[in-house]
Order: sequence, then structure tokens, then C-alpha cells
Amino acid sequence: MSTEIKRITHLVGGSYWTGVAERTSKVYNPATGAVTGELDLASAATVDEVVKVAHEASRGWAQTSLSKRTQVLFAFRELVSQRREQIAALITAEHGKVLSDAVGEVTRGLEVIEFACGIPHLLKGGYSEGVSTKVDVYSIRQPLGVSAVISPFNFPAMVPMWFVPIAVACGNSVVIKPSEKDPSAANAMAELWKEAGLPDGVVNVVHGDKEAVDRLLEHPDIKSVSFVGSTPIAKYVYETGTKNGKRVQALGGAKNHMVVLPDADLDLAADAAVNAGFGSAGERCMAISALVAVEPIADELVGKIKERMATLRTGDGTRGCDMGPLVTGEHRDKVAGYVAAGVDAGAELVVDGRDGEFDGGDDGFWLGPTLFDKVTPEMSIYTDEIFGPVLSVVRLPSYDAALDLVNSNPYGNGTAIFTNDGGAARRFQNEVEVGMVGINVPIPVPMAYYSFGGWKNSLFGDSHAHGTEGVHFFTRGKVVTSRWLDPSHGGLNLGFPTHD
Repeated sequence: MSTEIKRITHLVGGSYWTGVAERTSKVYNPATGAVTGELDLASAATVDEVVKVAHEASRGWAQTSLSKRTQVLFAFRELVSQRREQIAALITAEHGKVLSDAVGEVTRGLEVIEFACGIPHLLKGGYSEGVSTKVDVYSIRQPLGVSAVISPFNFPAMVPMWFVPIAVACGNSVVIKPSEKDPSAANAMAELWKEAGLPDGVVNVVHGDKEAVDRLLEHPDIKSVSFVGSTPIAKYVYETGTKNGKRVQALGGAKNHMVVLPDADLDLAADAAVNAGFGSAGERCMAISALVAVEPIADELVGKIKERMATLRTGDGTRGCDMGPLVTGEHRDKVAGYVAAGVDAGAELVVDGRDGEFDGGDDGFWLGPTLFDKVTPEMSIYTDEIFGPVLSVVRLPSYDAALDLVNSNPYGNGTAIFTNDGGAARRFQNEVEVGMVGINVPIPVPMAYYSFGGWKNSLFGDSHAHGTEGVHFFTRGKVVTSRWLDPSHGGLNLGFPTHD
């Protein structure tokens, strides 16, 4: 059975690029292993072409009224809501996550669009009358110009929506550089911006690899860079972008812990561990990869997790399975390598995801949910961000030992505690050195009107994504001090009546 291989290219100024790419890369369906697309990779010159279009469009869009911007945002919101199933299908076809996960991704992105629809209120400044004799002071916020968004493979629709709607609402134009692994969702979303009435050139998509990223980080007309990806690349993006005078928010990797205290509801904790550890095949920065069981509940909790894992079906995301394949064969092999390393290090392999039956193509990038017990902090399956369906249980004797373990980790993205003790939960939220905390909630992703982001090696830069921090990131503050003379007291004679 032959599969049509489509060309995937840049979207510039409201139209698809008509040039000839010097380099291309393959796009796969992870459930079959088949090549489904040929992606044009931008050269530095092509990036310059796209940025020039965005720069020219930014001038007019910055002067567009807040009322008009809001109308476009509301129209975009309606279109994304209407087409969420089609966008989800594109995600599943190129990323591999099951359709329900893909629909959920689009839905979470919609929340940020809805937040951005309130931009007239969010951009209101302050005003102080009479700070001195006939002197007033007020503040305003203005757009930056051209913003670059460099997004990862694991959320090809949601992560761009963390940034793009707010950047556009604030009056900026945007250049999106999606992952080469699943690029089609970004193009589909850009088409919807045009359909919503956004002027051509305000949202553009350029596809590429390191060459494209480096040019965006160096280009003088790019004023801000928003990035989500691994910690080493986040650090590189931050250092390179700031060196070139740009405002940068670079969200990096994670090693998220879920602490389960002895008084917790173990059925709730087991359900949460399975959902948070294996949802989207563990390929998300908020996945739980380290479960810290505070004794004496480890044996019972591991048993409950194992029971639930036996009911999971791994396969093609279009077939109603619980978990899909990994995004590429190379990544699948890397995750499988971590499983082998965990066994070699002496961890107890409770469920081996390498030995499963998969409801999909023989050449799909399969690895099933995997559970390790009795993991110690020096093992690579604990120290490294695996970014796959591998859950490691670490047994510790006390709350204090669990807190020390979480706080000693170089990452600080998300964490969770499961307990029925309100005092312990309150102490944990105060003492833990992590940016996002869940209490009996395994994946504490905040709503769009709060900001998303971690601490330590999980964030480079001062601003988190979306929320009010996002609005401030995509605007510059300006303070105006003004004095207007009274025409009757030394000002110009403008025809006002005078008084002796």
C-alpha cells in the first residue's frame, strides 16, 4: 500500500512559499513508520525573507486598534474550536499521540486564545494625576515588533498557542519555527489566522533545523524569542538570543516528582501515576517520571499501578488506544536504551514495555508503558529526562527525605504531592523548590490566566509563558510625564476666555 508523500513548506505573508529548498527532511507517521511528508528546511536567506515580511507587517498591525485586534482573536478562537478535530488528526498523524490526547492539546491551547481575547483590559496602564503642579504621569505598554516562537514536537499546536495569540493581541507579528518532526499543525493554525481576518504577514511559519534557529536568534529585526525544549538547547537559545540583544523566555526540561505520603488515597495516587506517567507516551514536560513512595506504602502502591498498567492498550492513535507510539524510531531506541540501563543498574523492572503487543503497524515506533521499582538517585533512569513512558519508583523513609530529593534535583518544572493531610500539603507547597505544584493533582498545568513555567534548569529568562507575565513579555513599558499649561496663565491664546 503506497502512501502519498506531501510537500510541507513555509507559510509567508499569507501564502505558501514557492521557492526551491536546498535541503529537506522526512516526516513520518509513527504508528506505521511510513514517510508521509517531505519538509522544506529553510536556509538563513529564507529566514531573512520571512522576517522581512513579518517586520513590514508588524508596523501596520501595531497601529491597529484594540477593538479590531480583539475581533480577529474572537474569530480565530471560533475557527480553532470548530476545527479542533481536524487539527488533532494532524497531530496524531505526525506525533503519534492518541486522538483524545490531541484534542485535549488543542483545547488547552484554546484557553490561551480566550485569555488573549481580553487584551484591552490586560494592556491598561496606570494614571496619576497631579504628581506636581499641573503635571500628570501615566504608563502605557507597546508591542515589541517581530517575535519568534520556536516550538517542540511534543505539543505542536498547544505550545505555539501559549505564545502566538498573546504576541498578536499585543500588536506584534510572529515567526513560528515548529519542530521538524510534526510541522503540519503549525501550518494549519496559521491558515486559520488568515481566515480569521489577520493581515497577511502578521503570523508566518518557517520550517528548519539549527540553521534556521541560529538565524532567528541573530536576526536584528527579531525582538523576542519564545522557546520550549530540552534544557541544553534552552540554555543555548537563551545565551545566544540575549547576546544578540533579544528578550528571551526559554523553557527547558524536567524531572517531575510525585510524592505519595502514607496517608494518601492509594487508588487515587495509582490512577494519577498511570495517567501522568504514560499519557502522550510520556513525551511531555509535565509528565511524572519519578514517583517517590514514602514508606510503608510502596509495595501496595506499586501493585496497584501494575494492575492498572495491565489494562492499557498501546497502538495507533486513531484506534481508540490508551497510548500511542513514540515520535521517531530514533527516540524509541533511545528510550529503550534507558530501560536496558535501568536493568543493568539493578533497578527492579516490574513492567517491561519492550515486550508488548501493539495495535499498529509492524514498523511503528513502539514501546509500551514501563515501570521500575527500587530506583536509586544515582541511576540514569532517575537522573536523566527520558521523555518516554518510563515511570521510576523511589522508596524513601520520610517526608523530609522526599522533600530533600525533590529540592536537590537540578530541574524545577512541576511536582505533586498526594496526601490527606492539609498541613503536610501546605508545608510542601511552601518548601518545595519547583515552579508548579499539584496537591492531589498529578499534572499541575495552570490555567491560561496564570503563567506556566518552572525554576532552576527548567527555565532560562525572567518571564513564564502566558498569563500576565506573557503580556508583559510581548510588550515594552513606557512612562509619560506631561504638563499642560492653562491657556489663561501664560499659555497660547487659543480663544479661551481669560480672567483677571
